Amino acid sequence: MLDFKALMSEVPDFPKPGILFRDISPLLNNHFVEVIDAMSTLYTAEEWQQIDMLAGIESRGFIFASALAYKHGKGFVKIRKPGKLPNVAASINYGLEYGSDSLHMQAGDGRRVLICDDLIATGGSMGAAAELCQQVGYRVAGMACLVDLASLNSFSWQGMKVRSVIQYD
Repeated sequence: MLDFKALMSEVPDFPKPGILFRDISPLLNNHFVEVIDAMSTLYTAEEWQQIDMLAGIESRGFIFASALAYKHGKGFVKIRKPGKLPNVAASINYGLEYGSDSLHMQAGDGRRVLICDDLIATGGSMGAAAELCQQVGYRVAGMACLVDLASLNSFSWQGMKVRSVIQYD
């Protein structure tokens, strides 16, 4: 298996002073298929059978959720930032490690979703996405991301942990 950490770059003081940004771009540029395959193995075949849709958190979560939806023959639903989605059924505000934001979704239909994002830092966006999915009518079956900055969080939602390929302790 590839050393994914070694294939990423680190950008100090981005987007603000004091933050070390873990840039996944070099990894995706050269090893996208391997990354999607690794994320796919975070769930067993039996667990994939219990997932109906992949929900991607804007914008980098779209990359992983849509590729995994295609790989597993599932649907895809967007979790968007303000002003980007018609027919919004609900929105939620949340805190980030360096600010605040909100997420919006259209109405759900009771299906089971696996929420995807690129990275979890404090868990603000993942927790908000899970709450929002539930508010609009989806059932959260799991949460996955490529990178977990575990040193910044001990995040879980309703007893459910985020599964990740890369962890920074």
